[in-house]
Amino acid sequence: MADSKKHILTYEGLKKYEDELQDLKIHRRQEIAQKIKEAREQGDLSENAEYDAAKDEQRDIELRIEELEKLLKNAEVVDEDEIDLDKVSIGCQVKVYDVDFDEEMEFKIVGSTEANSLQNKISNESPVGAALIGKSVGDVVDVETQAGVLQYKVLEIRRVS
Repeated sequence: MADSKKHILTYEGLKKYEDELQDLKIHRRQEIAQKIKEAREQGDLSENAEYDAAKDEQRDIELRIEELEKLLKNAEVVDEDEIDLDKVSIGCQVKVYDVDFDEEMEFKIVGSTEANSLQNKISNESPVGAALIGKSVGDVVDVETQAGVLQYKVLEIRRVS
């Protein structure tokens, strides 16, 4: 079953999803219930756009709650204090040298659920993440991307501060 897939999370990611779930269940549900109540009080529901919008929002919130509950139920949390810093692994910060573009870059390796390229959080399942997993400082990896093969040299592996 696809639902039983383990979702690898850092403690930071776990906390973020737990907080979002708590907010949806406690605050957002109440806000939506109030919007629906107010829309009902306006009378005829058949042509009430506010009522329809509130019901749509309620459906979206309930779907997100269900999604978060499944994610958290199947979460596997990486203990960042126990990461072996001899090799790149989920939960560590890695500094690499891009051979082709002659620049240094830093990534935090996370599970696919937490990946966010804008925050330099890359998934262990992404081409770059998968290529770096298990590598040591000094190793050079070839990464197959849409832009062609890129080469990265691992410069540093450390815990996220």
